[in-house]
Amino acid sequence: MLDDWLASSLDADPVEPHEGRSGKVPGGRYRLHAPGVLELLPDELAPEAQACVVSAGIHGNETAPIELVGAWLARLEAGQLRLGAPVLVILGNLEAIRQGVRFCTTNLNRLFQRGLDLEGDEPDRARELMAVVDAFFARHTLPRVHYDMHTAIRDSRYPRFAVEPFADAETDPAQWHGLAAAGMQAALHQHRHSWTFSHYSKHYHAAQAFTLELGKVRPFGENDLDALAGMLTLLEALLEGRQMPSGNLEEVRFFRVVSELMRQSQDFSLCFSEETPNFTEFAVGTQLAHDGQAGDTIVEEAPVAVVFPNAQVELGARAALLVRACPPPT
Repeated sequence: MLDDWLASSLDADPVEPHEGRSGKVPGGRYRLHAPGVLELLPDELAPEAQACVVSAGIHGNETAPIELVGAWLARLEAGQLRLGAPVLVILGNLEAIRQGVRFCTTNLNRLFQRGLDLEGDEPDRARELMAVVDAFFARHTLPRVHYDMHTAIRDSRYPRFAVEPFADAETDPAQWHGLAAAGMQAALHQHRHSWTFSHYSKHYHAAQAFTLELGKVRPFGENDLDALAGMLTLLEALLEGRQMPSGNLEEVRFFRVVSELMRQSQDFSLCFSEETPNFTEFAVGTQLAHDGQAGDTIVEEAPVAVVFPNAQVELGARAALLVRACPPPT
């Protein structure tokens, strides 16, 4: 059943799942499409049903979202929930999950772009996941949603926050209220295409899509799932095809990306501690980074906060987002 699927997907010596295997769940059935890819199909659509993609483990050491998916599916299997909407559940980088590492060769969450011509296990997995998302949204002519759940490498002034990918599709105000009810403490508007998994669904399929940071990276068994109770409630509403809960936007801090700090050379360093929490603000005139090719990055015009700082990224990759506070959406 669903527990077996989750366990076999994460097993260090996995038994190859039977593609196409299916079975019953309360209110519908499940079907396996590929390793780590499970579709839930309702017998009847509930009034507020949406076509939902829920993904976790795109980075293999981000365990809280995987445990949250396990708790969510366990409630369905136990009959505490009844399926009312089509849901595609994805565990992303299976080998990285088994090894307990962020990625094996290259960052999977930078590869979700059509026409990708890179070779290797993670590019192959990106192509596989893009194909299953394409097929899922083609099968279900309903409003589209994709929540890609993560945890951050370091501490944060706002441990739970949503990243809105850049795309032409507008975000439904109901999504912001739903994310507020789910316990999101901050939201970040991206300023350019980023080729993450949530961006893929928003850019190519006009889905309501977000990268959701649900705390800090911790090993399996050390996550505080009580802190994610609001997120579980939101996932339950989506699975049952109910109206999403609605929270107060005054409790959410909103930010907009103003630029990206890129690593251009081997001679690269951040000029602040590796332990600096996300959303830490730096004053005008502060040097943020040194790069042997691009030179020094110094805060100009107005203070900026840093998000996702990581000096160890690959050459040509983003080493931090630089953001400023902005008004909440109207």
